Amino acid sequence: MWISVTLQADAEKAEALSDALMEAGALSVSIEDADAGTEAEKPQFGEPGHLPTGLWDHSRVIALFDGDTDRQALEAALADASRTAGLPAVPPFTTEQIAEQNWVQLTQSQFDPIRITDRLWIVPSWHEAPNPQAINIELDPGMAFGTGSHPTTRLCLEWLCDAVQPGCSVLDYGCGSGILGIAAAKLGAGDVLGIDIDEKAVEAARDNAARNEATLRLQHSAVPLGDTFDIVVANILTNPLCVLAPAIAARVAPGGRVALSGVLETQAGQVIEAWAPLIALQVGATLDGWIRLEGRRPGP
Repeated sequence: MWISVTLQADAEKAEALSDALMEAGALSVSIEDADAGTEAEKPQFGEPGHLPTGLWDHSRVIALFDGDTDRQALEAALADASRTAGLPAVPPFTTEQIAEQNWVQLTQSQFDPIRITDRLWIVPSWHEAPNPQAINIELDPGMAFGTGSHPTTRLCLEWLCDAVQPGCSVLDYGCGSGILGIAAAKLGAGDVLGIDIDEKAVEAARDNAARNEATLRLQHSAVPLGDTFDIVVANILTNPLCVLAPAIAARVAPGGRVALSGVLETQAGQVIEAWAPLIALQVGATLDGWIRLEGRRPGP
């Protein structure tokens, strides 16, 4: 058993209170939007070098304590943490007992098969494929990004279902779990290369490809690339998409197509401008505030 304590705090004090609770004996602490699920909810997005400027105006600080902690000791810990955080008194709080659970089973229950199109599904290993006649990629949540549930991954998968032609070549720039490269191979691409800056992602992609009997080449992004590809897809982040625009665009064969995601709708202009001297991009699709940019390199 554990004791979960939920306290209310404003943006200025939430982080200090979180640190103080850890010093006071909390096993873990998290901060959430107290307005989540209401019209006042404020989604926060960030990426390296451009993190959110602050926490939510109304924050919820949730601290987990050992289940053997008695009420007096718990209140003393909250009082110490509040003083350390510079609060005049302990904020209003609630407590809840959290029972031991089968965390593996609980985690698995959060991931159901994902329909990308009638033709393509992403299926966790513990589920039966809803449509055995479809292309079913077996993929479990892991250390590398890409399970099909994030809007940017879905946007890229939907595009691949339309773009991949039998025998074409595909580059997955920033492959993560390998899901895009695996999908391209299963959709009929003849040559698929996945690269990533993270060696563990390359290893995860290699394991996932083997599990799905998908043939693709995988390598670290430090290895020089000399080939060009009919299709290039990059699901990373806005800043790297801008900085790496010349390197990525150079890998698109004349007449080839490119799709970029990991971009918020508000960042579309930034990426389009960075790519303008190389390949003209346009918004191909949007989903939950994210976009997919598409373009074709001039050529035959």
